[in-house]
Amino acid sequence: QVQLVESGGGLVQPGGSLRLSCAASGRDFSRDVMGWYRQAPGKRRELVARITRFRDTIYQPSVEGRFTISRDSAKNNLYLQMSSLKPEDTARYYCNTIPPTDNFWGQGTQVTVSS
Repeated sequence: QVQLVESGGGLVQPGGSLRLSCAASGRDFSRDVMGWYRQAPGKRRELVARITRFRDTIYQPSVEGRFTISRDSAKNNLYLQMSSLKPEDTARYYCNTIPPTDNFWGQGTQVTVSS
């Protein structure tokens, strides 16, 4: 059974940092393009960052320079280092393939940026 389990979210003040992790199991994701998505209340889920098997990365303009996506293919893990967080980054964050695979959506991890 394929599972993607996100962790690392929490409550942080504006300007703070968090590191999200995504632990994948059930199959090898090392060849997949992977991404971090987020969904804020009342909004559609959006792609935040993506990384290829060759570690080429692309970011949504709103997070460019503040977020860093990385992967450890040996561990089948995906990461998102977030810094200079803003209230508008508040959302539930998910990892998945690109394009996303419906059956792979996990529970996500909540990130709340507030003073």
